Amino acid sequence: MTTASAPLPTQRADLLARLAQPHHYDLAVIGGGATGLGVALDAAARGFSVVLVDSHDFAKGTSSRATKLVHGGVRYLAQGNIALVREALHERTTLLHNAPHLAQPLPFVMPSYRFWETPFYGVGLMMYDALAGKAGLGATQFLGRESTLRCLPTARTEGLKGGVKYWDGQFDDARLALALARTAASLGALVVNYCPAKSLVHEAGKVVGFVCEDADSGQQFTVRARSVVNATGVWVDTLRQMDGEAIGRPVKPMVAPSQGVHIVVDREFLPSDHALMVPKTADGRVLFAVPWLGKLILGTTDSPRQDVVREPEPFREEVRFILEESARYLTRAPKAEDIRSIWVGLRPLVKPQDDDGDNTKKISREHTVLASRSGLITVTGGKWTTYRAMAEDVLQKCFATGLLPAKPAGVTNQLPLVGTPQAPVQHRISDAQGLHSYGSEAADVQAIPGAQTVLGGGLTEAMVRFAARHEYACTVEDVLARRSRLLFLDARQAIQLAPAVAGILREELGSDPQLEAFQALAQQYLHVPL
Repeated sequence: MTTASAPLPTQRADLLARLAQPHHYDLAVIGGGATGLGVALDAAARGFSVVLVDSHDFAKGTSSRATKLVHGGVRYLAQGNIALVREALHERTTLLHNAPHLAQPLPFVMPSYRFWETPFYGVGLMMYDALAGKAGLGATQFLGRESTLRCLPTARTEGLKGGVKYWDGQFDDARLALALARTAASLGALVVNYCPAKSLVHEAGKVVGFVCEDADSGQQFTVRARSVVNATGVWVDTLRQMDGEAIGRPVKPMVAPSQGVHIVVDREFLPSDHALMVPKTADGRVLFAVPWLGKLILGTTDSPRQDVVREPEPFREEVRFILEESARYLTRAPKAEDIRSIWVGLRPLVKPQDDDGDNTKKISREHTVLASRSGLITVTGGKWTTYRAMAEDVLQKCFATGLLPAKPAGVTNQLPLVGTPQAPVQHRISDAQGLHSYGSEAADVQAIPGAQTVLGGGLTEAMVRFAARHEYACTVEDVLARRSRLLFLDARQAIQLAPAVAGILREELGSDPQLEAFQALAQQYLHVPL
């Protein structure tokens, strides 16, 4: 199965007109992150009629704030969660194959400063290879001191014994989410951002749809469907409670939010196409230094959080932890003034019903799919790498509960996403972003006026117009945070380009591109709480 080659238009008026038409869908999804988009794509690929709405932009929440790793989860292997690691390793290879312009293999090196670390971690990583089997990306290698420094030229030399090299993957999370949305649309799904679900519709105790509202005009739409999927990530409990109240069955919260902080600095702090991985820091957490889109990501943390805000801010101790731990492994330690951008992602960890969720390290990273008494299907937990498997589990739950007629699984296993090129990809995800990020659609971007007008940060005027015409972009933030990743890479440069982007969007859309709101948001990505 292949997707349409010509980019589909995404004019908002047309999308809302379709949403207004009376139609009884097979499947309606609330939530446009990795999980919801994966469900929409899988269902559309199996021939079901599908609609998906999101309250904000696609991947605005957790799904644009990952550590950018497509991985099996080395730390989950250390926890003994073999099944989760095996599934993730299989899905890792599938993802890399279906979107090679957005997801690629990446070598990692664990430097060893104690004599036992190389053999200890090396044996564990050989188990990682064994679990991957034919889905492996490369064999684990034991490195001497000099080889380790060739891979990690700015690693601290004092006490360095050697290292272990292994392979995982990395990706551009927000653009991959967008590719899922656009691929689903190419297969007939209606996907609409900025259209929050305001209420669920019940008949005879069963959920039969929802009411959603265009965030700009306030126009409301009633969507009816045979099955309704709650894929709102850390916000799933809001819809679950709404559902429970409607049928008189209160529910207990199932999500224990955890936040991960990421700091972005220039590549000079680790000028390499290898990532650095520390499996056990001073307090037992994992530390990554990952080359990504021309910069270096340092992170991540894993801190419990009680609230689920749209733009969480880092805790002071988290920033200190990342900077202090980085200083233990790099010859030149990044300081607060070196930070180009700092951002936080919330993870929807599924807690046991008798657990208060305070220790996020012990909470399962596996996903959960539930069907309520009303038939509302809720999916949460899991990780980006396993989005496709999670989608298959959601569809299976719809079949098992009689909401949909069963159709064979596996249709997305070899389904190239929009933009997948025919020829082998020459660029790395660690390279600075640019025209190559569009894969096979690069020529379509170049055909738009402004292709030679460079705004900065790898962004051209044509790319902004392409985002408005074909990528559902409505605001400056949509363009500079998720079509281009500049907000996540260099918030100060994003602020500088914002007025030019706003001007182009006004021409394309004739609506307010929310320039001032973006400028205020970008200041948050520059704020370092020390």
